Amino acid sequence: MFGMLINSREKQEVEYLLKREMDEILFDLKDSRIDHIVKRAMEERYKILFSLFRRVASPKECLKYMKTDDYKKKV
Repeated sequence: MFGMLINSREKQEVEYLLKREMDEILFDLKDSRIDHIVKRAMEERYKILFSLFRRVASPKECLKYMKTDDYKKKV
């Protein structure tokens, strides 16, 4: 396990970068031209990014980036 000390400005920057990357993945997942195997890899990457995002973002922000498809599959 690794720990990291960051100030609030750096936290905001990490949050911004994660949001930007997750938005890009969500946009690309809607593209029908992308192969299913590639989309699966993108979904795995999204899960990793979201787990990092949960550590720095508020619960309200996390709700915006939760994938509803995953929730429906689990219920």
